[in-house]
Amino acid sequence: MPSIESVKFPSVSGATLAGVVDVPDGEVRAWAVFAHGFTLGKNSAAASRISKALARHGIGVLRYDAAGLGSSTGDWSETTFSTKVDDIKQAAAFMAESGRPVSLLIGHSLGGAAVLGAIGSLEEVKAVVTISAPFEPSHALHLLDEAMDDVEREGVGEVTLGGKRLQIRKQLVDDLRRADLSACIHGMHRPLLVMHSPTDQTVGIDNAGQIFETARHPKSFISLEGSNHLLTDKVQTDRAALLITAWADQYLPAG
Repeated sequence: MPSIESVKFPSVSGATLAGVVDVPDGEVRAWAVFAHGFTLGKNSAAASRISKALARHGIGVLRYDAAGLGSSTGDWSETTFSTKVDDIKQAAAFMAESGRPVSLLIGHSLGGAAVLGAIGSLEEVKAVVTISAPFEPSHALHLLDEAMDDVEREGVGEVTLGGKRLQIRKQLVDDLRRADLSACIHGMHRPLLVMHSPTDQTVGIDNAGQIFETARHPKSFISLEGSNHLLTDKVQTDRAALLITAWADQYLPAG
């Protein structure tokens, strides 16, 4: 039975990020970092269930709350997409320092876009998986419509996301607009698995097609038919973890 280890490590923002490592029971095949969606947190269905399932298959996973979310300190409104990218690098560095070098990056939704932005700086990572990820980080701006008038006029606004009332600052909006992952994806030189539901109503399947077309081989696409964007069905998250394990096996360090 896999175990859970609570950990903390620094964010580039100065906050302390709270995470858990899902540790396999027995031989560890590899270590991974899972980046959650926009405001979802480490205990979201996709992050927690996929990480736990991967641990049952011998892949240990660090998942953590972004600054200002869950158990992490800091102010979420002060962070940006670039912060999310840089904190993935922080997470990988923390794992390496604890003797658990990361071989696999996994990102869900905007976290999927963030791992694509981070991979170029992480030479030790052998393979990357995106789940329901947007091709352009600016895709997330449609979630902020409620706040946009105030943001443009006053530099700050508020929006309700995932049942939480959050402050949105212009620096986040501007950073999402500037972010362009095309070069990162084309130049990543690492195996890529793109996973997406054809019925995703939040981030359309065309995003998966753009990521796939931009990436070089080796690359694979798996359709998560029957899943919604948040992967709230446990059967679907268990299936996703099994597929990730099977795909990644050829790229992970020899056991």
